[in-house]
Amino acid sequence: MRKILTGSALAAALVLAGCGGSEPKKEESKNAPPAATAPPVDEANAATVTGKVSFTGDKPKVATIDMSANPACARAHSGAPAKSEEVVVNDNGTLKNVLVYVKGVPDRQYPTPSSAVTLDQKGCQYGPHVIAVMAGQNIEVKNDDPTNHNIHPLPKINQEWNESQAPGSEPKMKSFAREEIDPPIAVKCNVHPWMRSYIAVSNNPYFAVTGDDGTYTIKGLPPGSYTLVSWHEKYGKKETPVTVAAKDSKTVDVSYDGK
Repeated sequence: MRKILTGSALAAALVLAGCGGSEPKKEESKNAPPAATAPPVDEANAATVTGKVSFTGDKPKVATIDMSANPACARAHSGAPAKSEEVVVNDNGTLKNVLVYVKGVPDRQYPTPSSAVTLDQKGCQYGPHVIAVMAGQNIEVKNDDPTNHNIHPLPKINQEWNESQAPGSEPKMKSFAREEIDPPIAVKCNVHPWMRSYIAVSNNPYFAVTGDDGTYTIKGLPPGSYTLVSWHEKYGKKETPVTVAAKDSKTVDVSYDGK
C-alpha cells in the first residue's frame, strides 16, 4: 500500500531534497586577491650573519687544464698552466667559491638590484667561477679573450639559452626570471669543454659567495629562525640552523673535510 504524503510533509521533503541536507560548497573566485605577504623589512632591527668556510682535509692536488687545442687560450697561460677551479683552497685554509644563502626567509617582494653582476671570459675561463644574483637582476657577460666563446647555461627551471660571443664584442645583458639556487645553474662553453661556472638565482638578497679569504657576510636579515645553506660544486650542501634577534650579529662557521 503506497503512503500518501500530506501537503506539509510533501513540501518539507522537497526542501530537504533540494538542499541535500547541507549548504552547497561555494566556488572560489578566480579573481580573489593573492595571499598577503610579510611586511617590509625593518632595516633598523635587521640582523647580520657572518662566517668562514674552512677546509679541514688534505689539500687536494689542483688539476692542470690542457688548452693546447686552442692556441689563443694556450697563449693566455704561457707563463703558468691554467688550473681547475673545481676546488680552490685558500692560503688560510678556507674554501673559495662556496655559495652561502639563507633558507626560510619571509615571503615578500624584495627589490631587484639595478646593478649588474659580471660574468667574464678571460684566459678561456669563466670568472668569477660562482656568482649569485636575484631573479630579474642583470648579468653582464663579457668576452675579454681574442677568441670566440659560446655561453650556454643549463637551467632546469628557467629558460635555457645558448649564444656565441665574438672577441671585442659588446657585453651581453642576461637575466633569469625564476629562483634557481638548489642547485645553482651550471654554465658551459660549447667551444671550450673545460670552461664551467655556476649561477645561483635567488628570490631574496640573503646570499653570498666566498672569495680569497673564505668568508661571507649576509646583511639585512629580519629577526627569526632560519637555515643557513652552504653549497660547493664538489663537496655538496650543508645546512646549519641559525636564529637571529633584532640587531643581532651572529657568526656561523662551516667546514668541509673533502669527503
